[in-house]
Amino acid sequence: MAISTTTHLNFRGDARAALEFYQSVFGGQLTIVAYGDFGMPKELPDADKVVFGQVTADNGFSIMAYDVPRQSAPAAAPAATTRENGMTLTGERFFVSVRGDSAEEVSALWDKLADGADLIEKYAPSQWSPGFGMLTDRFGTTWILDVTG
Repeated sequence: MAISTTTHLNFRGDARAALEFYQSVFGGQLTIVAYGDFGMPKELPDADKVVFGQVTADNGFSIMAYDVPRQSAPAAAPAATTRENGMTLTGERFFVSVRGDSAEEVSALWDKLADGADLIEKYAPSQWSPGFGMLTDRFGTTWILDVTG
């Protein structure tokens, strides 16, 4: 039996923009279905929001996202990130990790994903990898990009 996992991100109205951005970074096919496509009356405010979205690329990258309906609980406050004794400490519950085979390949992805992002650790060689970096993108998602050691 083969299984795979795909990260599923929850947004508050900007899932479409996030998915389009991730497609511009990683390539692949973009699929977006709005609540209105599933029967929500088109005149309601969330009818154009994403109920199902996905980017899937031939290189194995895959990510899903949707817009949490308005009546759901408010988003949690962002977690703090600090550096201590050379280590990054964060209260984030998860990161999206992207790993590639070459520093050049991962560096190109980093450059695109870093547009408008808050850099936590600049992409550079590390003790365990020829390339490692950590950032929080313009949509609030924290990413780790690294090269297989």
